[in-house]
Amino acid sequence: MALIHSFEKSGNWLFKHRGELPIALFVLALPIVYFTNSEWLSDEHEILITVISIVLSLLGFMIRAYSIGTTPKGTSGRNTKEGQVAEQLNSTGIYSVLRHPLYVGNYFMWIGIVLFTFNFSFFIIISLAFWLYYERIMFAEERFLEKKFGQSYLEWSLLTHAFIPSFKNYKPNVIPFSIKSVLRREYSGVLATVIGFVFVDQIRYYAYHGIYNFNRLSISFLILTALIALLLRSLKHYTKFLQEEGRS
Repeated sequence: MALIHSFEKSGNWLFKHRGELPIALFVLALPIVYFTNSEWLSDEHEILITVISIVLSLLGFMIRAYSIGTTPKGTSGRNTKEGQVAEQLNSTGIYSVLRHPLYVGNYFMWIGIVLFTFNFSFFIIISLAFWLYYERIMFAEERFLEKKFGQSYLEWSLLTHAFIPSFKNYKPNVIPFSIKSVLRREYSGVLATVIGFVFVDQIRYYAYHGIYNFNRLSISFLILTALIALLLRSLKHYTKFLQEEGRS
C-alpha cells in the first residue's frame, strides 16, 4: 500500500476511535500522577502551574466555542456513521486563520490536564503524541476535502496554516456567533475536561495522604458542572430551546 493511502486509512481509523483517546490519557495519567515526585515544587509554584493548566484548558474551550458558534450547517466535517461529509468548504472566520481550529482547541483543553500532573516529561511526550495522532487525522480529512472541492480547497490550504494561526488573510464569518450552538454541542467536552482535572487532583491527594478527599473544592466544581451538563443535555434532547435553523 502506498504511503498516501496508508496515511489516509490510518487517519480515518484514528478519527473513528477518537473517543477512546481520553480513556487512554486517564490510564496513562494514573501511574504518572501517583509516582511523580513534586516535593521540589514550592506551594507558590504548584499554584502557578495549576493556574496555567486551567488557563490552557480554558483557551482550548474558547477556541472550540468560537469555531462551533460561527460554523454554518453543512460545512466541512465528518460523520462517523456515514463517512466524510461536507456540503460546502468552510473558509471564513476562524477557518480563514487556521485550518483545524477544533483540533487546536482539543490540544489545549487536554494539555492543561496533562500539565496539571506536574510531570513535565509527560507534558512533552503527550504533546508529541497529540501531533502524530492529529497529523494522520488531518491528512485523511484534507484528502477528502481536496477530492471534493479541488482548486477551491487548494487555494484555501495554501493561504491557511494547519495549526499556527495567521491573521493576515482573515475573512469575517458568514453567520454571527451563536451561544446556543456552543451550549448544545460543547457541554460533554467541558464535563470531560473537569473530570480530568478532578481525577488528577484526587490521585495526587491519595498519593500524598493515602486517602481520597471528596470535600475538596474540585469535587464541588465537578458536581456543579455535571448538573449544568445534565440540564443542557435535557434541553437538547427533550425541548427545542437549543435548536436553530442553519446550524449543525
